[in-house]
Amino acid sequence: MSSRLYTSAQVREMDRRAIEDRGVAGFELMRRAADAAWRVFCARWPRIRKIAVLCGSGNNGGDGYLLACLAREAGASVVVLMLAEPATADAQRARDAWRDAGGETLAAGHGLPAADAYVDAIFGTGLTRPVEGLVAQAIRHLNATGRPVLALDVPSGIDADTGAALGAAVRAEITVSFIARKRGLVTGAAVDHCGTLVLDRLGLPEDAFADAPCDARLLDARRMAAWLPPRSRAAHKGDFGHVLAIGGDAGMGGAIRLCAEAALRAGAGLVSAATRQENIAAINAARPEVMAHATTDAAALAVLLDRASVLALGPGLGQSDWGRKLWRAALDSHKPTVVDADALNLLAAQAMALPPESAITPHPGEAARLLGWNTERVERDRFAAARELAARYRCVAVLKGAGTLIAHTEGSVTVCPWGNPGMASGGMGDVLTGVIAGLMAQGLNAWRASRLGVGLHAQAGDAAARDGEAGTLASDLFPHLRRLRNGSANA
Repeated sequence: MSSRLYTSAQVREMDRRAIEDRGVAGFELMRRAADAAWRVFCARWPRIRKIAVLCGSGNNGGDGYLLACLAREAGASVVVLMLAEPATADAQRARDAWRDAGGETLAAGHGLPAADAYVDAIFGTGLTRPVEGLVAQAIRHLNATGRPVLALDVPSGIDADTGAALGAAVRAEITVSFIARKRGLVTGAAVDHCGTLVLDRLGLPEDAFADAPCDARLLDARRMAAWLPPRSRAAHKGDFGHVLAIGGDAGMGGAIRLCAEAALRAGAGLVSAATRQENIAAINAARPEVMAHATTDAAALAVLLDRASVLALGPGLGQSDWGRKLWRAALDSHKPTVVDADALNLLAAQAMALPPESAITPHPGEAARLLGWNTERVERDRFAAARELAARYRCVAVLKGAGTLIAHTEGSVTVCPWGNPGMASGGMGDVLTGVIAGLMAQGLNAWRASRLGVGLHAQAGDAAARDGEAGTLASDLFPHLRRLRNGSANA
């Protein structure tokens, strides 16, 4: 279950099974959640003794009351801000336990109490509406304190299914999630609000839910390792495919060079670049291993297409007449293709069937154009957007961003847990396109190559940013890509 991601409805079904099939009372699960969260709090902030707990009306608030009891028993100075009266029997019981212990409770509207750390127990997985009123005000004040926050199960204001922020949302330093991983906490705005994610199964054995359906999965590096077996000692370059990178209109030669080198670093045996004449000298000087060809029109491209096994289409392609002609000729070749950048914009403007075993790699703005949506709608539900892209274009869809999603035409979705804000710089997408194409050239299908490529690319980005995220260049990934790709092969 370590890589499985669930919707809120699926987790509620797990709760029901734990209560009805395993005989674990709901209040006992609440007590275990409080115990788990308090352990994490003590491990992270062992010296903090002045704590405020913000409690909502549901069972998430009940978790907060019981955590407040534990903190008070441990000698901490604790106050509870009750933002709404408990609405469930278990939450009422937890509130009564806090009151019976002599705990101090402040009512909504009192203002945020001063504390050295806060516990967010306002909303759980059931939130689907925008946060408003006194609760929104309390969350904004909480975020403005600069004090550390521990969120219980979900940072309040985050949609546990989509990862979208529903108005005001808590920015936690740690989020302790209970029973199973919620899919929305690993993508979109949630990545910026959860802080460190910790999972506690509340004492329920992993096999208790082995048959429970999940909605998506996290990338699993251990499983991916077997996809690239060690190379035969008698191997030659022809065994590892030939990538043709197509793009680099005037002023954009760097994009096609980055894409081509990435395919080589991912292990492709041969890489050619079809580009403008003015880019040839620079590519030959910087990376002579790339076979750069001045390509004036579709007829010149046809000779290169015949020799290629996989296409990387779009980096720096532009949308001029030159780019449109190469784009159409490439897709008409029916070669497996990774479609990115301006090739996606051309596809959005003029729908064409993609070759079998193809992948598209849009960022949210490009995804919106491909779907006829706006960017806000894409970000409101990245899972729905990724699945719709894969279904509509009948290919693997890689929806880039925090928590990149990889979607299969049949609906499977995998989420990348790696990557960092330093990768928000020019050329990173060109490198990803080349990596995926290079892996496809070595025999992986588009689904496996996209998942492995996204994982290698993100992990290389994390390695490149170890000395600081800002200022990380796309080309900084290359030495790490080579190391990680070979680590995958030899794991």
